[in-house]
Amino acid sequence: MSKPFDYSKWDNIELSDDEEDCHPNIEKESWFRMKHRSRVEREENEEADKKKINQEMRRDQLRIDELTSRIEKMKGGNDGSDDELEDEEGMNAEIKELAKKQEERQAKLDHYEKNKKWNVDNMCTVTDEKTYVNPSASEPSFDASGYALPPTATTTTATTAVKEEKKSTKSTESAPLPTPPTTQKPTAGPSPPPSGTSTSTATAPKPNKPKVGPVSEKETVLSYADFTSQHEDLLEKYCNMTGMEAIKTFLLQNGTIMLQEHASSYLLLSCLEDEMNGQRDKMKITARNSQVLTNIAELAKSLKKHPGNVIIPFFARVGEASHASSFQEGVDIFIERIIKRAVEKRKEMDAEEQEVEEVDLSSLPKEERLGPGGLDPIEVFESLPKALQEAFESREMDQLREALVGMTPEDAKYHMKRCEDSGLWNAA
Repeated sequence: MSKPFDYSKWDNIELSDDEEDCHPNIEKESWFRMKHRSRVEREENEEADKKKINQEMRRDQLRIDELTSRIEKMKGGNDGSDDELEDEEGMNAEIKELAKKQEERQAKLDHYEKNKKWNVDNMCTVTDEKTYVNPSASEPSFDASGYALPPTATTTTATTAVKEEKKSTKSTESAPLPTPPTTQKPTAGPSPPPSGTSTSTATAPKPNKPKVGPVSEKETVLSYADFTSQHEDLLEKYCNMTGMEAIKTFLLQNGTIMLQEHASSYLLLSCLEDEMNGQRDKMKITARNSQVLTNIAELAKSLKKHPGNVIIPFFARVGEASHASSFQEGVDIFIERIIKRAVEKRKEMDAEEQEVEEVDLSSLPKEERLGPGGLDPIEVFESLPKALQEAFESREMDQLREALVGMTPEDAKYHMKRCEDSGLWNAA
């Protein structure tokens, strides 16, 4: 039967951050630093003492070898030296004394080794080191606001290139890399040759580098339209989710889409639309879910991490009572802003409609402002009696009736006919 492995060497492990011997009145971090410094100083002193002992042992061992050699030569009688000057007994006594000192020194070294305390610095040794470099590490995965960036063609092409390189290790001829899929519609023009066709001028497609600099408003609108049309079902599903645990699971599964800034913008517009349509309960649910995305982006920005890496920390923080109340307070403030903005938006829409109705006819060419009967409304209005002009300007039916009553039936019929032909009056 083989001898079992001896684990006794691990019985004396020393930890600098052990709290068992820390007095409650002593600050823990200072206590840990003091223990670590004391351990380092003790180990340095022990190593210096071991080094000194080893030097003395080597020196005395050389002396023992020298004396032993002389004694052997004296016994052989062929050393060529004067026997009277050599004291064999004295040399043997010196050898015994040196050997005794060697035993004492070795016992001290054994004591150091037996009572050695293991710690994080001496328990393990590094035998092999490897460094793995991510080819996409230099590419940004989130913007300055903390939102996730959409997958770019560069990342897709780089991943495809790595896979193709692994597949073509046994082949002698490498094929061009496939073009990454895009969401753009195909344009008119000649079709590219099939992937299996080889031409003398065929080259591997170059990856599209992301554009550096600010994005124009037109590009933002177009990208938002593409994003919403592609992920509308997913966005609507998230808008109607009520449980925080379900939201957490949903974001962990679909974080690459939901943590983009376009998703946050979609939820903001959905909140405003629900409030303007009188669906306040639905608006409150969407507002809460919108604030979840906003808070995750803010936390990612403060930690300078990808928002997908702070989903679990965020929900762990919201699970605490103090942070849950502050989060709900932020949601309530956001809901109040949505309600206020909905009122302002209605006023803006009413003002825009009124502005469309009140068009300055004098600014239009005469051909464009002619009424259904071919008459110019400006010329007809200027030819009307003053009472009718004031009635049309006031838009009051009672004032218009009074003006017509004060006229003869022929004149009233004549002027109203001209107003109808010019578009000033709609008989329907």
